[in-house]
Amino acid sequence: MKYQIALALLLTTSILFGQSAQKKIMTPEVFNEWFSIGNRSISNNGDWISYSLTREDGDGSLGLYNTRTEAQKTFPRGTGGQFSADNGFLVFKIKPAVDSIRAQKKNKVKKSDQTKDSLGIYNLSTGELTKVEAVASFKLPEKWAGYLAFQKEARSMKGGKKVKKESKVNGSLLILHNFKTGRQDSIAYVNSYLFAKEGRKLVLHTTGKDSTLKNGVYLYHLDRFRFQTLITQAGKYTQLSIAEDGKQVAFIGDRDTTKAEIRPFELFHWQASQDSAQMIANEEASFLTEDWMISKNGSLRFSQNGSKLFFGTAPKPALPDTSLLKEEKAVVEVWSYTDPMLYTQQKVQLNREKRRTYLSVWDVASKRFAQLGDKLTPSVSTGDEGNASVALSYNDLPYRQRTSWEGGPGYRDLYWIDVESGNKTLIEKEMKGRAQLSPKGKYAIWFNAVDTAWYTSPKMTARSIQITTNETVAFFDEDDDHPMLPSSYRTLGWLENDETVLIYDKYDIWKIDPTGTAAPKKLTDGRKDNITYRYVQLDPEERSIAADAELLLSHFNHTTKEQGCSKLNLKTGTLTTLFTEATSLSRRPIKAKDTDDIVFTKEDFRTFPDLLHSQLDFKNIKRVSNANPQQTEYRWGNVELTEWTSLDGQKLQGLLVKPDDFDPSKKYPMIVNFYERSSDGLYRHRAPYPHRSTINYSYYVNRGYIIFNPDVPYRIGYPGESAYNAVIPGVTQLISEGYIDEERIGVQGHSWGGYQIAYLLTKTNIFKCAESGAPVVNMISAYGGIRWGSGMSRMFQYEQTQSRIGGTLWEYPLRYIENSPIFFADKIQTPVLILHNDNDGAVPWYQGIEFFVAMRRLGKPAWMLNYNNEPHWPLKRPNRLDFNLRMQQFFDYYLMDQAKPVWMEKGVPAIKKGIERGVEYVGDKK
Repeated sequence: MKYQIALALLLTTSILFGQSAQKKIMTPEVFNEWFSIGNRSISNNGDWISYSLTREDGDGSLGLYNTRTEAQKTFPRGTGGQFSADNGFLVFKIKPAVDSIRAQKKNKVKKSDQTKDSLGIYNLSTGELTKVEAVASFKLPEKWAGYLAFQKEARSMKGGKKVKKESKVNGSLLILHNFKTGRQDSIAYVNSYLFAKEGRKLVLHTTGKDSTLKNGVYLYHLDRFRFQTLITQAGKYTQLSIAEDGKQVAFIGDRDTTKAEIRPFELFHWQASQDSAQMIANEEASFLTEDWMISKNGSLRFSQNGSKLFFGTAPKPALPDTSLLKEEKAVVEVWSYTDPMLYTQQKVQLNREKRRTYLSVWDVASKRFAQLGDKLTPSVSTGDEGNASVALSYNDLPYRQRTSWEGGPGYRDLYWIDVESGNKTLIEKEMKGRAQLSPKGKYAIWFNAVDTAWYTSPKMTARSIQITTNETVAFFDEDDDHPMLPSSYRTLGWLENDETVLIYDKYDIWKIDPTGTAAPKKLTDGRKDNITYRYVQLDPEERSIAADAELLLSHFNHTTKEQGCSKLNLKTGTLTTLFTEATSLSRRPIKAKDTDDIVFTKEDFRTFPDLLHSQLDFKNIKRVSNANPQQTEYRWGNVELTEWTSLDGQKLQGLLVKPDDFDPSKKYPMIVNFYERSSDGLYRHRAPYPHRSTINYSYYVNRGYIIFNPDVPYRIGYPGESAYNAVIPGVTQLISEGYIDEERIGVQGHSWGGYQIAYLLTKTNIFKCAESGAPVVNMISAYGGIRWGSGMSRMFQYEQTQSRIGGTLWEYPLRYIENSPIFFADKIQTPVLILHNDNDGAVPWYQGIEFFVAMRRLGKPAWMLNYNNEPHWPLKRPNRLDFNLRMQQFFDYYLMDQAKPVWMEKGVPAIKKGIERGVEYVGDKK
């Protein structure tokens, strides 16, 4: 059947295009030909670049490129490459062949017995590749070299003999591999392991089913080939943490041998002067509030300098009544209007709430504890990588009800916390925004959406200092058209020692005094040319910026949509353009740690974003990858900006995609696809891919369609009318240019796009057909619903966010009716394909049902696709492929005069679900 469908598609496209050109026409099989690039990595010395090529259904590969010789090497089925810190080795996983795994599944081979990943160890100097079978995970030290640790799959332990699968409790074989000598040390039944970031040590926990090491936690001194026992008592040990220098270790222990439901967890600590780990806190610790305990759920971490150990505490859990049988207990949910959060939201967060911990700290030198977080201030942020003497915390409990209908970020009370004592100082009540600490912890900084200004607070003071105004430029989102308080453009970062904070407006970078004393200084001048400048951080460990640093900036021209890079010298104030091109720089560049070698991408509609290599001056650019050479075999297209005037007088832009052999004297079918504003993505590449919610531009333009994607600005209270005012004049202008067949125009969109399409169909018959995915057609019934994914009320969506009604149902009942297509469904004359899945947590499934049954009751052509147990979109690949095929058949039937598939002609009854798809064609072309 698959062959017949593909053959039918190929025959119809052959007839359509006459096969006059040698370029191929795409069919659904093409989706599996395209590769994507991931796991980019560059060695510290810049000599080597690795990357993974993957596709959804089929084997991938790992690419290795030498930047000095331009030599290439490919490792079949390789993925996730990592370079050793000394640039000597590349380590990666090797996946089993996809066909092999598929065959094993068909033969009902147990998952535990199916072929496992292997490990590849490639010597970059000699070219020697070593393979290790059945490897579950591996780790390399981050800042030092010489060792690799990898953990075998449990079933391949004991010399590779097949044994009973080990549980997660018992762990599996860990091997320490010495790159220089080839020596390998094996430790059985390891549950977890960690390298120190800088010290040459590894900490591990083994369950002790081996004669060499008993159950416990051990520190391996790799420079001395010596194990040090930290603890060997019976028990379970979790949350291993090791200080950056390797001189301290911490972990949680449960040594209780009873079956008590509330476990008496203990906190252990070891430092270099000790022979073994010491228990430093348990449920009897004096700093704990009554009925609180050490929690196993809180992550343990040392501050960067090792002076503090952070861990989690929590109230002891309440235990259920065991005096009654299960059938004797009432099972009821009690919803109260006084609840801070809706019951549905509480249910979604229930497991997280059960695991909630509150941050505590232990000072290593003074041996003092401090409770930092509590039920009043549950969220705590430490500063200076944990080194700072202060932290920030907030309390949003009094404002959670408001967040239910206003959305986030919500209001909160902001506090300073003294890390030594745990004492709190209130900074600001009812702040709407999120605060952050400056790198050294001298200031808290936040954007207050209520007065659209940036504020700071000096360390441990109750003062708030306003450091920006909007008199010269707006520091809030000046393009936001939602009926809600606007957000900011964020901060760039801080200069060293917290002397200055760099803040963005829409276009430029400003140097702001955190004390509010000195006048703000603009460092770029993009506003006059409609250009936005943004910082490209190349050092992932950068916490602050030197005052004399040269910053790499990206820049974007809002008029031409061109992008490029510039260099800003903070010392001289000089801004130098490195390049500007008709391209998109969609992926952040990565830089070698010790050199100026960088890996980056450029793309446009025709150019796939292959990896490129150069120095920071972007000269002498070399192409690293060639992921999809087959693209040259296919017809493609070109994209351009088109402009028109909306019905309410606004100048608008949109994307217009035309086939390669576009002839303005011919008439073309067109599909209109839109969401909100997309024209800034003019140079975005769109590789063939079976999307979950939208047409694939490359695929449809290859098959002879023109695609129009108009920008839509919105007027508060009238989102549907706003879409009509923007989209329809754009369509009519294109018709007037003579190359659009006005009898063959379709429209497609999903979610918010699906809603707008449903609205348009009640106002115009300009479209021959429409696909409307997950549309809200009844804002009244949807208004009181729940977003099941989050448990939140849907009210905020309509009042303040995407729907932009601007008020409650009781304030503006007519707006809700006027913007609800269901009330005007009798006006629709356009055939509609609806996609709405029964596990949609964003838009209630019944919205699609309301739309479909209304169309059915009115005797209008409509179909609905429901991919069972899928969320807001079909995510599983077979479902996406099915959706893309049906959507193509739908558009081809109405816009290309192609044959009608069975599912459109007769449907697919429930009794044939899973047996017949109905995608074969009925008869010939129209």
